[in-house]
Formats: sequence, C-alpha cells, structure tokens
Amino acid sequence: MMPSPQLVLITGSCLGTHFSHCDGKQLNLLVNFSRQWWSRREGNLSTSFFVLFQIVVEFQWPLGLSLGTFLGTHRGFMPAPSSADTKYLEAHGSKWRVVMNVPRKLQGKLGTKLKRPLGTDSLSAANRLKWEVVAELKAVILQAQRPDMSKEAAFANARVKAMEEARRLSLQRLVAFGTDQRERVDDAIEDYAEALAGDPVETGDHGHPVYETERDTLAMEFLAVAKGKRTPIDFHHSKYMSASQVKARTAADDKRALKYLKDWCEANGVPPYLQAISKREAVRFCDDLPGLVGKSHPATLNKYIGRLSVYWGWLEGRHEVDANIWRGRRFKMPLQTTDERERPFTDGEMRKLLLGPATEAMHDVMRIGALTGARLDAIVCLKVKDCQNDTFTFKPQKKEPGRRLCPIHPDLALIIARRSEGKQDMDDIFPEWPGPKKLDSLRERSFKTSNQFTDYRRDVGVDDQREGKRRSLVNFHSFRRWFATKAEQAGQPENIIAAVIGHKRNGITLGVYSAGPALEQARQCVEAVKLPDLTERQP
Repeated sequence: MMPSPQLVLITGSCLGTHFSHCDGKQLNLLVNFSRQWWSRREGNLSTSFFVLFQIVVEFQWPLGLSLGTFLGTHRGFMPAPSSADTKYLEAHGSKWRVVMNVPRKLQGKLGTKLKRPLGTDSLSAANRLKWEVVAELKAVILQAQRPDMSKEAAFANARVKAMEEARRLSLQRLVAFGTDQRERVDDAIEDYAEALAGDPVETGDHGHPVYETERDTLAMEFLAVAKGKRTPIDFHHSKYMSASQVKARTAADDKRALKYLKDWCEANGVPPYLQAISKREAVRFCDDLPGLVGKSHPATLNKYIGRLSVYWGWLEGRHEVDANIWRGRRFKMPLQTTDERERPFTDGEMRKLLLGPATEAMHDVMRIGALTGARLDAIVCLKVKDCQNDTFTFKPQKKEPGRRLCPIHPDLALIIARRSEGKQDMDDIFPEWPGPKKLDSLRERSFKTSNQFTDYRRDVGVDDQREGKRRSLVNFHSFRRWFATKAEQAGQPENIIAAVIGHKRNGITLGVYSAGPALEQARQCVEAVKLPDLTERQP
C-alpha cells in the first residue's frame, strides 16, 4: 500500500515541528522503527515515503511543508494536473519552458523571444515555477529598455538570481528518488546553465565553442552549486539562524561577521565557498579583519571571530565542513595592570554621583543599581509586576537561563512605592526611557539612559579615562562592582553574592522559583550593603 498524497503532505508539514527537538540518534531510531512497522503491516513499503520522513528529520521545519508539497505532488504520487493554463509557457520536448515575447524595438538586440527551461514535465509545477522566471525575463527587457543601467549591475543581479536557482535545484537534486529522478533534475540544471552561458561568441582552435567569459564563468559556478560540488558560505546560514536562540544584536553580529568574510573573499580572489575556506584562509582573514572592521581592539575582533566559530561548529556537527577552522582562533587581549582595569566607584565618587544635580529618574536608577548590582538595561525594563512581594524580578541578561530574583533593599522601598503608585501591573517603572521607536532597532532600551548617565557622571567630575582605553574605567557597571565589593567586605558568601548579581556560577541559583533559605540568604546579603553617608543631601 502506498501512502496517500494527503498523508505525505501532512507528514511533510508536521514531522519537523514535532521532532525538531530530538537529536539525530533518536530520529534515526524513529525512522528505522517506522520502516519496520510499515513493512510488517502493509507488505509493500513506499521508499519515497521514508525518504520524505528522513528529509524532514534532516531539514526540520520550515522545510517540512515545502518538501511535503513537492513530494506529494510529484509524479508517482498523483497524476499530472489537467490545468490548461499555459500563459508564458510552451512545451519543449517532454518538458515545459517559459517564453516571453520581446517588444519589437528590442528584437534586434534580444531576439524575438526570451526562453528559459523549467526542468519539469508537470504543467502544475511549471505554473508554480514560472513566475520567478517571468520576473527575471521582464528585468532583462527592462534593462534593455534602460541602457543607462550598467552592465556590472545587470550581471550582479543575474548572478544573484542564478545562485537562488542553483540552491533550489540543489535541494530538488537532494530529494530526487533514484537515478531517473536525479537525471531529470540534472537535465534541468544543464538547461539552465546553457541559458546562462548564452550562444557562443566564436569557435576555438579545435572547433570548440567559446563563450563570453563572464557568462561562461557564471554558468560553471551555477553548475557547481546546483550539483553540490560547491557550497556558498551563506548557503546554510538562514537555517542556522532559525535554529539559534540569540538576541537581535547577536544575530546582527552573526550576519555582519559573515558579510566581512564574503567581502574579504571577493577582495582577495578567494572563492566564497565552504570548500575553499581552509585554516590558511582563516589565518589570512584574521590578519585582515581589523582593516575590514575599522577597529583594532581585540574584544571587537574576537566578537566576529566567535560568531563565525559558532556557525562553523554548527556546520561541522552537520558534516557540511570537515572541521571548525575558527575554533581557538582569538586575538590576544593586551595585558592589563591592576590600575588599568575597569573598577568599582570609590565611596567619594558615590557621594558625588548620589548628591549631584541629577534628575529624579536618574537618582532612582543609580540607587537601584548600587543596592542590587543589577545591569542598567534590566533596571530600565522593570515593570510594576516585577517589583512585588519585596522582591525584584529582573529579565535574563547575558547568558542567564531565565528571570532572576533579587530582594528589594529597604532603602529602595519608598522609590518603588512612589513609582508603582496608581499603575497597573504591566506599566513601566521607568516610563522616562521608553526605548527605541523603531521596531527593528538593535539598541537596548537603556541606550539613552546610558548616554545620559555618562554625561552626568562626567559633569560631576567622576571619570577615569586612560590612554589607549576605549572607555573610562568607571561607568554604570561600576555600581555593580561596588555592590559586589561591599557585600564581600560585609562578609557575605561568594556564591550568594554571585547569585544576587547574576554572575555565571556553580551552585545556588536565584530563579523565579527560589524560596526558603536561599532567598533569605540573598536578602541578608542585599541588606548588608549600605550606601555611603549622604547627609549632605536634603531629604
């Protein structure tokens, strides 16, 4: 018994969703078990069905639905549709191709018709595939109508389209069933490559046709990608990004790092394919990275090398590359003496900050930072519901796995009461800083708060700028360092301090379900920290 098209479509759309969190070994066991079960119950096993199952396991959602649709409507699962819509289409041998009439005034340049093979004998598939080709051919006509468009721009556009088509055909080739199916896809690849190469411009010494160099190079590049012999650096990147759970700013760093690598490849004549990027190229890229980025500080450069390493590690785990060539590759941080490291505020600096002419909102933010050790963005993002039961609930920061509890210091009770009065649970504690207006902004909500604090800090004479350092040795994070220092001086256990301020640590964790002795110890730790004497400030 062969599975119905509906079963194939459902499988394609659902399996990736339900099994996307299983590891490879679990999924392979599931495939084998299902194969044996189907054989025992039905006798005649549909190999195609289990190839689909394995492809969904491999690619997972969102390719499940697209593969299910492709396979479910493929010849062999259901007959070709009887649709008579042949607009822009004509039969060529046993397959369909797109045909578009060229305006009369352009026929001397382009010919009477533009043609592009689709590589399918299914009219329904041709009707699905034709529209992208139609758009491309219209662009060719538009470029001919607008000769002011540079040849380079037109060729660059053609290359992008060709690589997109190569990726589509590469995927079809991957899921082809048997030699016959593979040969049909290969024929489509060859047809498209011939269209890219165009007609020969002359005949060589031995009677071989000679093509325009740029078009011939593009056609050969297309063949290599479509047949899986070359893999563009970013071929798997969108899938990798969809599987990663990182903040928007980190995702932007990922894309920027890949762009730097592609730009470097183009500038240095290195083919932008995974197979061409060896350890030697990785070293050369690292040597040139400061010039690409425009910055030379190791922290910035290591950020981009780190993102490439994570991507290559993911590729290595999927056997797309032999090794992670970026692993362990880092720019060495300069040695720092004790007096060159970012540090806590001194008590004298704390008095200047807390007694200075800041706005009420800034005074409130500084006090919360000093008496919790929390990061600025976590403070600015607080809502009323996050400040209840004498406890702050801070959103996760950096590598924290979840929200974090921190007891509210008695000296902060009046501030929280004033800022919560008359508000609903979802209202902001600090509406003064609503965050970026653009939805796609990568800036944190505290971006303006940070800038305003820096200006204020400098105005009251709290600064420690050293030659060769990107920023002052004191900043808002110095409140966090000050809190940790004072808690340690008060004799509080190191692991409790780490739990309160959210440092990476082993052992105790103050999450949203913490209770009992752990939270009580944290409360003792928080209350052990006292602000410097501020008697100069009038209540």
